[in-house]
Amino acid sequence: MSRRDVFRLAGALGVVGAAGVAAGFRFAGDSATVGAQLTSEVALPEPFTRSLVVPAVLAPERRDADTDYYRITQRRAMAQILPGYATPILSYNGTFPGPTLVSARGRRTVVTHRNELPVPTVVHLHGGHVPHDSDGYPTDLLYPAGSDSMADMAGMQRDSLARTMTGERDYEYPARQPAATLWYHDHRMDFTGASVWHGLAGFHLIVDEAENRLRLPSGERDLPLMITDRAFRADGSLMYPALDPAMMEKPGVTGKYVQGVLGDVVLVNGVPWPVHRIAGARYRLRLLNASNARVYRLRIDSPGGRAGGFVQIGSDGGLLERAQHLSALDIAPGERFDVVVDFSGCAPGDQVTVHNDLGSGKTAQVMRFVVGERADDPSMVPDALVPIDRLDRAAAVRTRLFDFRRGDVGGMVGWTINGRAYAVDEVIAEPKLGEVEIWRFSTDLNHPIHVHLNQFQVLSRNGNLPHATDVGWKDTLNLAATEVAEVAIRFTDYAGRFVLHCHNLEHEDMAMMATFTTVQ
Repeated sequence: MSRRDVFRLAGALGVVGAAGVAAGFRFAGDSATVGAQLTSEVALPEPFTRSLVVPAVLAPERRDADTDYYRITQRRAMAQILPGYATPILSYNGTFPGPTLVSARGRRTVVTHRNELPVPTVVHLHGGHVPHDSDGYPTDLLYPAGSDSMADMAGMQRDSLARTMTGERDYEYPARQPAATLWYHDHRMDFTGASVWHGLAGFHLIVDEAENRLRLPSGERDLPLMITDRAFRADGSLMYPALDPAMMEKPGVTGKYVQGVLGDVVLVNGVPWPVHRIAGARYRLRLLNASNARVYRLRIDSPGGRAGGFVQIGSDGGLLERAQHLSALDIAPGERFDVVVDFSGCAPGDQVTVHNDLGSGKTAQVMRFVVGERADDPSMVPDALVPIDRLDRAAAVRTRLFDFRRGDVGGMVGWTINGRAYAVDEVIAEPKLGEVEIWRFSTDLNHPIHVHLNQFQVLSRNGNLPHATDVGWKDTLNLAATEVAEVAIRFTDYAGRFVLHCHNLEHEDMAMMATFTTVQ
């Protein structure tokens, strides 16, 4: 059964949102997010009553002269997310988020994933500059240990090029890229949204000497913060409107949720609206939006404005050339922003709250810091950070157009790129390694666009200058409705097939993805 057959069947059965889609797509907040919000059935905790948890850093099993070796087991687990409830999750090593991996630039990392879940998985290192066979192509499935490969399971497109394995798989990451905040998550075709929603996501940080020399906040003052939204059933389990709750056969979500699934609970590192007690000093916040569809507009509120705002030092692909001050920042699914907040001017007991100005009700709040005594702080934030190699528009050998919009998917309204639904046997572009190209993205509605393998530089939006937060190396770009953006991109090192797609995960699962092949 092909993807088109699946959607045609779903339409005939009336299970994929015909009424919701036909009625028109709705926006959340002030039209920055496309999606429909679930309402939890359980009493929710008051914000800022539960302590932040920082994901544990995973130690390598062994090391040799040039490689660190890690092992992660994907398995079902119970998580204490809401007070008084145990929530079943899909996990990396039993936690949500999964453990944090740290790679030194230029030192090879090998991660062995063992699948003890009841479903196939694919691991994608988001932002990773890696060979195609370790990138997490959506059909490169890792079947559960002890299974008989499930190769004929309904709903999956047949892919003669797929590299499938059973039980365990080694993902090899050369780490030949600058220091950056990356993350890893499930990327299985048709089911990424459900898998990530149920817990398959974690941080992977790249560090290097150039970053160390800057004396940025470090140690316990370097906080990875994974921001997600979720909704919960009356028994504390995660609520997700999947057509197939078993995540095996029928892709997609019900009704209006084809627009994108939003939760009514904001989690940071798996904790609802956490509070974190800190010293009066500078802190580095590695902000990651790992939500399925929600866009956040983050803003800091402190008594007397004593904490100031955000000082952005990094983007998706690493540090910026120069630090920049921001009063607020928009962060779309898949994006990362490294910022520094200076709490040294705060008084002991000050409560500093991170708001989401695109939310409403409790989703308008994210987390809170409570400031203690002022502490010794050897850190600094220099104006000049790291040099960045600029991609010259004049050096581009060609321009490619990628149009993201609603379109026909098996006889129904779905999500397409250049009018086509994702198909494993179709290649949308064949860029040559080492050549600079201009990629022009256009949209009908809001779409966060993610490109695998290499980061890009944003050249323009609607013919004008990029946004302030577009600086540096990006791999995910949030486009507003009817917007057109141009980016310069140069693929290097690794020939093979990769994908670009919308990182609204319901859009991705409902066909807004395409394959490109890099060639020598």
